[in-house]
Amino acid sequence: MRASAYLAAGLAVACLAAAGDGPATTKLTLPSGREVTAELMLSASERAMGLMYRASLPEDRVLLFVFGHNDRHSIWMKNCKFPIDIAWLDGEGKVVDLAENVPPCTKDPCPTYTPFRPGEYVVEMNAGQAKKHGVQGGAVLRFTLPAER
Repeated sequence: MRASAYLAAGLAVACLAAAGDGPATTKLTLPSGREVTAELMLSASERAMGLMYRASLPEDRVLLFVFGHNDRHSIWMKNCKFPIDIAWLDGEGKVVDLAENVPPCTKDPCPTYTPFRPGEYVVEMNAGQAKKHGVQGGAVLRFTLPAER
């Protein structure tokens, strides 16, 4: 995707958020038992945008990327402003790989982070949250996806 397309997508997300029509959400329960709100990244454009241009992520929020198929989905930190933990989950919500304290990209080309094992979902959360809430290999994160958006 070209930089102008990312900018346009970013502006669209900002406008939707300002209008109160932000991304779909669901509740996600971490292994510690803490329940957080997961912003659903369902479309290719939502997944491409992710945390780009956000100044922060509230402690009670995570992003849940829904790919709809099992693969080694890569993540990058282009235009992100803060470090995060990234958990790759299988179809049952079990952590198949984890990258902790992933730094924002400071220069091009940005590195990509790819799991060792395939998964269907990716969860992005503030750095340190994985350790704090027991997110580790084999742990299960529980959530229910809405039937339709």
